[in-house]
Order: sequence, then C-alpha cells, then structure tokens
Amino acid sequence: MRRIPLCIALAFAPAALADNTVSAPFVDVTAERPQPLPAGIGLADEELTRQRTGASDTASLLDGQPGISLYRAGGVSSLPAIHGLADDRIRIKVDGMDLISACANHMNPPLSYIDPANVSDAKVYADITPVSLGGDSIAGTIRIDSAAPEFAEVGKTLLKGQSSAFYRSNNNTRGANLSATAASDTLSIRYTGSTVEANDYESAHDFKPTGIAASGRGWLDGDEVGSSAYKAQNHALDFGLRHENHLLDLKLGVQHIPDQGFPNQRMDMTDNDSRQINLRYTGQYGWGNLEASAYHERTRHRMNFGDDKRFWYGAANNVAGMPMDTKGRNTGMMLKGDVILSERDTLRVGTEFQRYRLDDWWDPVANSAPMMAPDTFWNIRDGERDRYAAFTEWEALWNRQWTTQLGIRHETVNMDAGKVQGYSSSGMMSYGDPNDPASIPGTFNARDRSRTDHNLDLTALVRLTPDTGKTFEAGYAMKTRSPNLHERYTWSRNNSMVMNMNNWVGDGNGYVGNLDLDPEIAHTVSLTGHWHDTAQQAWSLRVAPYYTHVTDYIDAIPCTSIYATCPTRTDGFANLSLDNQDARLYGMDVSGKMALGSMGGIGRFAASGVLSYTRGKNTTTDDDLHNIMPLNLKVALEHRLGSWSNTLEAKLVKSKMHVQSVRKELETAGYGLLDFYSSYAWKRVRLDIGITNLLDKDYDDPLGGAYLGQGDTMGSGATAPQYGTAVPGMGRSINTSVTVMF
Repeated sequence: MRRIPLCIALAFAPAALADNTVSAPFVDVTAERPQPLPAGIGLADEELTRQRTGASDTASLLDGQPGISLYRAGGVSSLPAIHGLADDRIRIKVDGMDLISACANHMNPPLSYIDPANVSDAKVYADITPVSLGGDSIAGTIRIDSAAPEFAEVGKTLLKGQSSAFYRSNNNTRGANLSATAASDTLSIRYTGSTVEANDYESAHDFKPTGIAASGRGWLDGDEVGSSAYKAQNHALDFGLRHENHLLDLKLGVQHIPDQGFPNQRMDMTDNDSRQINLRYTGQYGWGNLEASAYHERTRHRMNFGDDKRFWYGAANNVAGMPMDTKGRNTGMMLKGDVILSERDTLRVGTEFQRYRLDDWWDPVANSAPMMAPDTFWNIRDGERDRYAAFTEWEALWNRQWTTQLGIRHETVNMDAGKVQGYSSSGMMSYGDPNDPASIPGTFNARDRSRTDHNLDLTALVRLTPDTGKTFEAGYAMKTRSPNLHERYTWSRNNSMVMNMNNWVGDGNGYVGNLDLDPEIAHTVSLTGHWHDTAQQAWSLRVAPYYTHVTDYIDAIPCTSIYATCPTRTDGFANLSLDNQDARLYGMDVSGKMALGSMGGIGRFAASGVLSYTRGKNTTTDDDLHNIMPLNLKVALEHRLGSWSNTLEAKLVKSKMHVQSVRKELETAGYGLLDFYSSYAWKRVRLDIGITNLLDKDYDDPLGGAYLGQGDTMGSGATAPQYGTAVPGMGRSINTSVTVMF
C-alpha cells in the first residue's frame, strides 16, 4: 500500500506501446440537438469508467457532481444527498423503478441494487425537477440506467462482451464482473454479473485504542475501521425485442449480499436477497412518444452482529445475537406520453402507481428471557404504503431564445400498519400488553393507523438562450413528500436497545416514530447561468444558486417532547422522536472546465472544478440541520496522449462547525485529499490504476456519522462504543482494474 513510486511508474509505462494502439479522442463531440428543460447533469462515459476503478458502491459514482454529497454507510450502501436533503427525500429511479429501502437502518437503499459495472447512464437533477421525473420527494431526482438493448444490423448476428477484474489495496477488495450480449436485428439478450468482497478498511492513522473488538471477537488495530467489510453478488438478464419504432425490454435481476458491515450502526447486514422483474415499453408514433413500464421487487433482509461486534449476550454469555428480519414487496406501474401538439408545444401526461408492503419483525432469542422472549417483536406489521399519481407538463419553445415549462402533479399516498407487540407483555422487562390501551403497544394498537395524504407538486421553468455562448434558467417548484413507514409507524420507546434499532441516519441515537406526522412541503427557487464557447468544447462555467423553504420538515426532537416517558441514557447518545417543523436551505454550485491545449509531444491538458456550498437551518428551533456537507472544492488536471489518460484530482473540505445539537452531531476538521488516476486503452484491453488519498491524509468523514463499528454495541459500559468518535475516512489505497472486451 505504501509503494507509490513503483505504482506511478507502472501507470506511465504503457506510453511506450502507443505505436500499436487505437487512439481515443480527448473530448466527446456531439451533434447539436434540442436539450430538455432542465437538461440534468450526466456523467460522461470516461468519467464513469474512471470512477468505477475505486467503487463498489453505485452512489459513489456521483461523488463530485454539483450539489451531490454522500452519507457514507456500508461498502455498497451509501446514501446520496442533494443540497443537504438525503435518502427518501430524493426520487431515485433505477432502470425506471422507484425502489425503497426495506430496512429500519436503510442498509439497502435504492442505489445498492445495481452494481457500478452495470451502470451505463447516470443523471442528476439537482435544481428544479420536472413533475414528469417523479414525485413524493422534496429534493431532486437521480436516474441510474443500465445499458439499453443492443441489436445487430439487418440479417447479421451480434456477439460481444467484456469482463473486468479489480483489486484495491487498502481493504483488500477483490472482484470481477462480466457482461455478454447475443443479438439479431430484432432480438437482444444480455447477461451481466458481478461479485466483490472486501475486508475492513484502514484509516491513515490510529483513531482509537488497539484491542479486542468484543468478547469472543477478533483483534482490531487502532487504524482499522470495524464493521466496514462486505460481500455482494449481482446478476441480471436483459431481453430486448425491437420492431420498427417499438422496443420491449424485460430485465430480470437477482442480488445476494451475505455480509455487509456498518461502522455507523449498532447492527450489520447479515443477509440481503432481492428479486426484480422490470418490463418497459417505448414507442414512437406520429403524435409523439409513448412509454410504459411495470415492475415488481421482493427483498428479504436480515440484521445481526457481524464479526467485529459482540455476538453473545446474557449473564452467562449464552444469548445468541439479536436477529432482525424484514420482508419488502414493491410493485409499480407507469404510463407516460409525450404529445407533440405543434412545432412549439409539447404536452407530457402520465400516471404512476406504486404498491409497497413491509413486515419488520424480530424473532425471540433462546435463553434471553426476560429481554428478548418469549414472543416475536413486531417493529412494523403489515405495513402499507400506496401511491397514486397523475401529472401533466407543458413545454413551449417560443423561439430560438425562450423556452418555458409548466407542470402539475397530484399524488394520493395511502398508509397503514397492523397491530404490534413486544417481546413480552408481562414481567420485569415487559413491553406492555398489546391489548391494553394504557400500555405503549396498546396505545398504538388502539389508534386509527390509516393515513391518507393528498400531495400537490407544481413546477415552473424558463430558459433564455440569448446567443450560442450562454444559457440562463430560472425556476420555482413546490414539492411534497409523505413520511416513510418507519417515520410514522415505529412505536417502541420502552428501552434504548429497541430505539437504537430504528436509525437511518447513522448518528448512534435511538428513535421512535410519530403517527401524527404531516407531509413535508418544499418551496424551491433556483437560478442557473451557463457560459461556454460556441462549440462547448474549449471551456464552460456553470453557476447555480438556490433557496429552499420547507414547511412541516420532519426533524428530530427529544423523545419526551411528545411522549410522557422515554429511557434515560448514560452513554452520551440520545433517544429521539420526530416532529414537523420548518427548515431553510440555501447555497450555490459552481462548476467549470477548460481545455489548456497541447504541449508538443507531451499531450493535451484540461482542467475542471466543482465548488459546492450548502447551509441548512431548522427555523423552528434555530438549530442547524443534520449532516450538511461543509463548503467543498474539487479540482482536477487531466492529461491525454493518444490512448493514455491521467487525472490528478484534489478535494478540499472546510471544517464542519454547523452541527445539530439535538442529535449531538459531531464536528469535524477540514482536510485536503489528493487522488491520481491513470488508464491506457488498447484495442480490446483497458488498464486502470488509481491511488486515492495519495498523501495518506488522516481525516474524519463529515457525513460518516458516529463510530459504532466494534464492541458491545448494545451496552453502555467500557466495551461499548463511546460517544464522540467520528467514522474516519479511508487511508491511501492503490486501485487497479483490467477490462477485456471480446
């Protein structure tokens, strides 16, 4: 891991073989075409390829895009945030599917269901999101798509594929992926598969004492980040059928994650199985385009203690773990048409339906009485969340300078849940009689738990293109999001252990839901200025300030603010609930690039950069909002010589001083990181080498949460996680990848 000179030499060595290779272009040139409003920010193919070298987590492909930050969690399960709004506040579409995290800790977020190697297109709508791109969200939209079906020329057969193998030194990550396509001019069949396995990663320096992880567990060095190891496998089959201007696409997906540790959670994922079926149709007609889709996804998810956390509990160490099980079923349909009314006007109309079912239960544990026996604990039972949506959007191209778009969307969200119970209804550790309205579960069961929200979204956008060198966009949006099932229906506040199990933000605190939550409503104003050369090849500058006010923002409050009693904690963490308050977020994204020209036989150079600033405030309590990324800057110097490319990238992050006091959020110091990437492409082989955190800089991840990666994570004694330790970032890692095309 420390042999930097050798690895840099290997990265530069392929230049000597340039005479026998096919040259790759430095800049992708695209023909001029009308851009949708708004266009969104996409990742170029070269950028996607480079990001994959160090990523097994699809969300990390978006790192460094304007407006995007990441809540780090498990190795394949980071949660993206757009302008400080994360997780369910973002509409995330994977191959058109609205996937949902079936976990009280959100260990299986939507982007964890597709491997980075299978991503063909990634697009972020960080400003005003059109109503046709999704509702039930107050931030932007992220669209991730695998490759569209490929077809052969008429009368011919297409056979192609590629395979990759990769290794990353810091956490001994090893993996491989494969894709293969067989197609005629009307039928296409593609298989994609991937596997990855990684050990715990290491920080640059010791951030905790060296010692045994927990009773009966292994030894962890001071720089080893406990519970950060993971394994994952993904497989997918894609069947495409084409006839003239019509395409039918059937995707079948299977995922198995046998282990994934979480350094900022008290539990780990011990199994996650998902099955997906996704049918999509697109067709072109004389009146416009038609798109239809239907999908179904089933998730079976389990949590317990991984290798770095204490597994045996009880006075005699005879209580085997704390198994927690989840079953999610997600079915959706969508129908959308783009109707060309005239040369000026396009009307988009559509409807969507989503049916979601969730069961979250914890089986009794032998020898654990009176703690976790004799009954099954129901965290959420027969959870239901159904969405019915309809939208219409009118886009008008008034002339070459002016384009406008108006949209309206209505959603009905129906939610309900069944009766619950604790591990026991009587005795010393009673959770209460579920049939007694005076008990905690009985109070929940006695209430009417069905909720219906009628949500309205409105958007208005205008684009001005005064000449070929600049574009300006302005917009307003009102977006609405209903609470998720865990925010509304988690009920237990009997003890801190149970409350700790409902935590989707990685802060180490315990949470209980609130049946009386209202939907969040966000009002956003956004401006964007884009300056560039006429051909959009030499330079560009994009400046995008924004302001968002959220009414009924769902934020943390002390548990005792709405409940009579909650357990008192002595471990430095807090027991919290949720309530509707008001919030304000504002900031600016600045991004740009510039071609620096050629230098003789050395090659061509270019520079790029992204500056992001977000500030969030709870205006009801005057507290700061949680997990807001500090001011950060990423700059890159790029070099191309034939088929050889190099990138030197620096990331500077300001100290995080604005933290949320109610969650006891930790401050983090500012830092700077340096990364280096190099690649060389032969005709059918590509070699990628990267060195992340080149200078082995020690730093805490501002959005990494509280370190809970080892020890007695359900206790409060000397072997329990201590409040005040942040999850550190990864130290230096040398990453390599070889791709063969056939």
